[in-house]
Amino acid sequence: MFRNYWKIVMAAAFLFPVRAFAGNQDDQQTYCAYVLEQAQAQRDLLRTPTATTGFTQPETGLPMQLFGGASLGLSDFKKAGLTVDAARKNCNLYKATTSAQQDIQYAVPNLEKEALLNRLLLIDHALKSLDALIEQTSEMLEAQNATRLMLFTLQTTKIKLEADRADTQSKANAIYVPPLSDQPLKELVAEKQRSEEAEQKALDKLSRQNTWDVVLTVGVHQQVHPVAQGTQPYGEVSLNYNLASRFIDKHLDRAVQAHDDWKKVQESDVVQQWEVLRQQLVNGATVQENKLKSLQEESEQIEKNLQLVAAPDTSAAFDFRNQLAAAQLLLQIETADARFRIDRLLEYLQRHY
Repeated sequence: MFRNYWKIVMAAAFLFPVRAFAGNQDDQQTYCAYVLEQAQAQRDLLRTPTATTGFTQPETGLPMQLFGGASLGLSDFKKAGLTVDAARKNCNLYKATTSAQQDIQYAVPNLEKEALLNRLLLIDHALKSLDALIEQTSEMLEAQNATRLMLFTLQTTKIKLEADRADTQSKANAIYVPPLSDQPLKELVAEKQRSEEAEQKALDKLSRQNTWDVVLTVGVHQQVHPVAQGTQPYGEVSLNYNLASRFIDKHLDRAVQAHDDWKKVQESDVVQQWEVLRQQLVNGATVQENKLKSLQEESEQIEKNLQLVAAPDTSAAFDFRNQLAAAQLLLQIETADARFRIDRLLEYLQRHY
């Protein structure tokens, strides 16, 4: 039976377009392209010297001069590489976050779809058993050893099963689940946390570059009134240092830790959603276990009654056995369905947590 179940699962997977997963990859790729292009534009801006030109009068009484030159800061040059690195870290974080979010979002629908597909197999198996009982009862009816009421009871059960199958098929078709990652959720969440930490460290390094700078400026100047012959070169090196850099660095370090603490409790964050999913699955398993216990008790009562009429010798006993057998088939579906759900929930919890 379980071999057939996995065949149905695979067949259903081919019925749903893979473009959902491809769409997620497209989303990641286009976002990363956007972020990297922005970072590379900023990198080129920071690495390119700034050209300046204008008029100046150095001191009162001195002739006016025309100057032109270029300046480049060492801090800006370093920030250029750190900006691209931060963009790559942001891209990796986005990929890790969206991959984990997709698996969390579709975990419950995926489990429900698997359970519904398994239920279809259970119903098909029960219908085959019920058809055998209907055929046997029909033969007895032709031999005038059974009544039409006996046959009607079985036919009513078949109608219920057919309706159940149609309803189950509708529910299964209504659930959309894209192909999910082969990695356990705990690994996806851990990867997201590592990517987030790496991005925060990259941003921290980038922010630290604002507290100091060494600027090199070179160019030429020309006296314009009165006009002097020839141009004169000039050069300048300046050092800028923020006196509060030590305290700024401490705040940046605390900001990284505060960001990690915030993400652990943020309702919309992957880590919190992962924990909420775990609680939902645990509660779901508890509900199914209680249901299974109740169904097993009812099945035991039906089994005891079936043993009493194992070899019916009257039409009334035969009718009672048919009713018990029909009820047993319905209970078997519900019992097997509950057991399958419990097994899948526990298996999922064990693998992903």
